[in-house]
Amino acid sequence: MSVFELLRHGDGVSRTVAALLLAMSVASWVVILWKAWLLRGGTRDVLRSITAFWQSASLQDAEARLQPVDRALMVLPAVRALNRLAQPAEGATLGAKVDRTQRLTRILRDALHAALRRLQAGQILLATVGATAPFVGLLGTVWGIYGALAGIAAETGGFTIDKVAGPVGEALIMTAFGLAVAIPAVLAYNVFGRVVGRIEAELEGFAHDLLGMFGDPASPEAALPPARPMPV
Repeated sequence: MSVFELLRHGDGVSRTVAALLLAMSVASWVVILWKAWLLRGGTRDVLRSITAFWQSASLQDAEARLQPVDRALMVLPAVRALNRLAQPAEGATLGAKVDRTQRLTRILRDALHAALRRLQAGQILLATVGATAPFVGLLGTVWGIYGALAGIAAETGGFTIDKVAGPVGEALIMTAFGLAVAIPAVLAYNVFGRVVGRIEAELEGFAHDLLGMFGDPASPEAALPPARPMPV
C-alpha cells in the first residue's frame, strides 16, 4: 500500500495527525528558506558593512556606502539613527531634553534590538516544530497500533498478518512523518542559531564602539559630523 492509500483508509484521527504534520513541515520549510536568504551572507556582510563605515568620511558618506553592501539591513539602521541624531533636536519633547549620550544609547539600543528581532524571527517556530513533531507522529503511531489491535480483537476468523499489516504500516509511516518534519527543523535551528550568535556579537561590538566614539562629550571625536551632501 502507498502512503496515500494508507491515509485514505485511515480514520479522522490519523488524517488529522497527517494534516498537522504537513502544516508543520510547510511552515518550517518556509522559515528555513526565508532565513537562508536573510543570512545568506552571514557575518561576511556585517563585517564588510562595519569596515565600510569606518572607512567613510562622514555619516552621510557611510550611509551611502552601506546601502549596496548591507543587504540584510543589520548595520545601516544604526548609521541612519546616528544621522538623525546629528540633526538638532526639535520640540520640547522628553527625548530632546536628555543629553546626547543618553539619546545615543537609546537609538543604538533600538537599532540593535530591531536587527536582533529580524535575525531571531522564526527561531521559536523551528524549535517548536523540532520538539513537537516527533510526538505528533508518535500520536499517530499509537493510534494506528490501537486500531490494529482493535481490529484483531473484532475478528472472529482467526489472526492473519494481512488484517494487521495495514494499520501497523500506517502507524509506522506516521512515526517516519514526524521524524522527517523534525530533523530539518532541528538542524536549521542549530545552524541559524550559530550564525545569529556571531552576527549578534559583531553588532554589539559595533554599537559599543559607536557609543565610545560619539557618546563622550569630552572626547574631540565625540562631535557628530554634520550631514553633508554627497558630491555628484
